[in-house]
Amino acid sequence: MEKKYLQLLAKEFPNVDSAATEIVNLSAIRSLPKGTEYFFSDMHGEYEAFLHMLKSASGMIKNKIDLTLGKTVSSYEREKLATLIYYPEKEIKQLTKNDKFSDEWCRLTIYRLILVCESVSAKYTRSRVRKRVPKDIVYIIDELLNVTDDVNKDYYYDEIISTIIDTGISEHFIISLCKLIQSLAIDRLHIIGDIYDRGPRADIIMDELLGMHDVDIQWGNHDISWMGAASGNWALIANVIRISMRYNNFDVLEDGYGLNLRALAVFAGEVYKNDSCDIYMPNTLDDNIYDPVDTKLVAKMHKAITVIQLKLEGQLIARNPEWGMQERDLFSRVDFENGTLTIGDKTYELKDKDFPTVDKASPLSLTNKETELMTVLANSFMHSEKLNEHIRFLYSKGSMYKTTNGNLLFHGCIPLDEKGGLQSVQIGDKAYSGKELLDKLDSIANKAYFTQKGKEKELATDFMWYLWCGPVSPLYGKDKMAFFERYYLDDKALHKENYNAYYHYSEQAEVCERILEMFGLDPNNGHIINGHVPVKIKNGESPVKANGKLFVIDGGISKAYQSSTGIAGYTLIYDSHSLNLAEHKPFISGESELTPEIHLVERLNHRANISDTDKGAELLEQINDLRELLKAYRSGDIKQRYDHK
Repeated sequence: MEKKYLQLLAKEFPNVDSAATEIVNLSAIRSLPKGTEYFFSDMHGEYEAFLHMLKSASGMIKNKIDLTLGKTVSSYEREKLATLIYYPEKEIKQLTKNDKFSDEWCRLTIYRLILVCESVSAKYTRSRVRKRVPKDIVYIIDELLNVTDDVNKDYYYDEIISTIIDTGISEHFIISLCKLIQSLAIDRLHIIGDIYDRGPRADIIMDELLGMHDVDIQWGNHDISWMGAASGNWALIANVIRISMRYNNFDVLEDGYGLNLRALAVFAGEVYKNDSCDIYMPNTLDDNIYDPVDTKLVAKMHKAITVIQLKLEGQLIARNPEWGMQERDLFSRVDFENGTLTIGDKTYELKDKDFPTVDKASPLSLTNKETELMTVLANSFMHSEKLNEHIRFLYSKGSMYKTTNGNLLFHGCIPLDEKGGLQSVQIGDKAYSGKELLDKLDSIANKAYFTQKGKEKELATDFMWYLWCGPVSPLYGKDKMAFFERYYLDDKALHKENYNAYYHYSEQAEVCERILEMFGLDPNNGHIINGHVPVKIKNGESPVKANGKLFVIDGGISKAYQSSTGIAGYTLIYDSHSLNLAEHKPFISGESELTPEIHLVERLNHRANISDTDKGAELLEQINDLRELLKAYRSGDIKQRYDHK
């Protein structure tokens, strides 16, 4: 097998010279500083804020500008340059409109952009930088970024920049240079879950992620809900529509994914024609741009899909008794005659008592029209090309967790019991916990979408709903989802959802160390990075826990959480020197100064090179394989090949 492998390797490196050259190349790459990793969590459809974080590298581009130009350029001019780098097309359009896009402005701006680009590209090889430059200007940028010491740099720059201006490509060149700086500032992107729901356009975030050069995703429960919907789970189809109705987000459904909601609008208008549906009025955080809908109709649609969802969830619970969630099927226990529900020894009056589609003898049964409606909606989900492109991307780049460069990334929790021991989930004839549970759930999630049909497909698709809200789901991390109680019961005590024991035990360093060891990581130097639970900084909470072993980076990018967190999200930034947290301000479209506060949370003992990373270990393995190939060439075990002209 070893010789066969070396023979395959010899096809790419056919002789000693080529193999030795590659060893030198890989060794040189290993000696470079590690690239900067960015960790984002819980974007919840807030595309404008997220795109600004990406374009600005969470404030690090502004830092580079200040370091590079701080002594020679005013604060105002540095701020204008930062805005240009983030939004080049928009800024140039505004300059042109105001007759300020002059040759002199272009000359000065290109010179400054080159200096900033030199700074952000310093840790990359020339070939890696060239791969990110548009082909038509790659030679020009390569020349500008790599002027040798024996050349009069200012004169050389001036000559090239003058030619750029004279040939009329200034605008294209400046835009390309700005986007190159954006690209180089973020070497690797980690998304710690919950791209979807609440905010207006998760699809735009997904489009942006599709174009990133190195990205991975750890699924959140809101992502899994959309993945389950695309897999054909009717309860989750109803769920993602209901959440969109609740926040009046029609754009993501209709304009983003082309999901036709006309059938739902017609059904809701007929069935709830004389119902004001007051408790279903949407909580509008963002106006629809492409698909504005009358809020009274939205409320009726919201009620229609909510009732259907409650029925479908009750059916799922009855079909899967091993989940132990029978007490969560509250809908089938409602006294529809009197509009009440008894829990324990107390009877509660429902805030809505009008349920014309409920058969009191079989409350979980869909009416024929509800079944027809769900069939239409399910077909729309199945046949949305854009949605399924995004879902396939979530699968190809995503997982339940990831270990990378000594860090453990997952969205929610490792379920623990009240004594701090691992909590298990019964799946089939086996109980799973810890790492084994997450590995099993990863397999189930893939089967739900990629298995075509059969019992295995049905069980996996059902389980996607458990991952969304189950009491021992690592993605949800609470004992219940008080969906029914929040909608229909006025007792606030019933709305309380208790977090898994993980959330208090994980504040202990020794617990985090034990979890890191479980995943094969160094407990002394590793970190756990989570999202899911908004950090309420205004209440004195900190995103850094367990003596620096745990980072919780959900700080409220979603507008729905900003009143409770007091900020607008975190970015964890891991460069070759340190770990830093960027604390973001609420995003206001058109606001020029949105640079976050950067907090140093850990300084590395030494500057980390690529040799210190997982990528460095891969390169070392390749180097060792090439050394074996060299031995085989030199011993004559494998013949060298040379091209003859």
